[in-house]
Order: sequence, then C-alpha cells, then structure tokens
Amino acid sequence: MDKPPDVSSSSCLLPPTFLIGRNSRGNWVAQERGGACGGLFASRAAALKFAKFESGNDPHAVVWVSGIFELNISAASAKAYERGLVDRLDGVRRVA
Repeated sequence: MDKPPDVSSSSCLLPPTFLIGRNSRGNWVAQERGGACGGLFASRAAALKFAKFESGNDPHAVVWVSGIFELNISAASAKAYERGLVDRLDGVRRVA
C-alpha cells in the first residue's frame, strides 16, 4: 500500500498569512506574505476584513506591521506572469 505524503512541512496547506500596516500616505495596506494578493484600504477595519476573508477567517493569519508598510504589487505580478495568468497584451503601454 502507498504511504501517504508527509504534509507536516507543506506550506501549501497552511492558510496565508497577511501583513497589515500603514503606508507612507496613511492608507491601510493588507498583503498576503507571498505577494499573491493584497490592497489599499481606507480603514483598519476594512484591511482586517479583507485579510480575514482571504484567509478563511483564521484568527492567526494576521500579522500587524509597525512602521511604514508599502504595498508591493511587483511580487504578485511576477508570480501571476510565471503561472500564465497574465495574458500578453501587444500594443498596450504599461505604466508603473
């Protein structure tokens, strides 16, 4: 009989951990630790609600960041491109 895979060290089974803090403009930022998703929010409550929803309402999935915490969308964009989720758009100018 086949032995089941060892899942004790598999991070894919763990809920995502979200970092929440404020950026240099005072907006609230919530971002998944790997950069897979995130956003800017007008309130702390909205950022927390997003993180809780995305993590399956896991109370241990949120880490509060002190100091300045800027949203990093480049990591998410790179991962999405590698997975083939971003279509190649010819003739479209991208602005950073």
